Amino acid sequence: MCETQEQMLKRSKQAEKRLASGFEWVGSAVTALVAVALIFALLFRVVSVDGASMTNTLQHGDRLLLSSMPYTPAYGDVVVITRSNDSPLIKRIIGVAGDRIRIDEATGIVYRNDLPLTEPYIREPFTPHNGMLEEVTVPEGQVFAMGDNRGDSLDSRMLGCFSLDDVVGKTFYRISPNPGKITNGE
Repeated sequence: MCETQEQMLKRSKQAEKRLASGFEWVGSAVTALVAVALIFALLFRVVSVDGASMTNTLQHGDRLLLSSMPYTPAYGDVVVITRSNDSPLIKRIIGVAGDRIRIDEATGIVYRNDLPLTEPYIREPFTPHNGMLEEVTVPEGQVFAMGDNRGDSLDSRMLGCFSLDDVVGKTFYRISPNPGKITNGE
């Protein structure tokens, strides 16, 4: 049985449609992958916790999702701070521009603008001052940040306030090992 020219043309058009549909699907998949890659490259980053300064909130080795979008730091935000020639620091915002921060040497209670902070996220109730003996007023364009494990944290108590230019972004989600939202604790 010979195929007519009309039948051959019909089969050829069907094959072209399937091929075009396949190319369309592949093109859509590639576009989606490029869009996801750009979103993660420009808006989000994955960072790892290195050390114990944020224990009990975060553990060494936790992998976090960080928003790199510009934002205004708020009390309690867990942020990543870069400093020249040093590894990034993951700390909690305690004070912003204009705030007065003081740590009671006897009790370890942190005061912001003469009001004691309620800090359910800290590892231990006592907060050693670690060399910060005087009240600090946070300068414009800077933040005062501390780790949640106050006995084992290199932070604003020793290093001073951090420039907003050094705040890479806010962490908002733990990817692993125990996925979950990171709250600001305030």
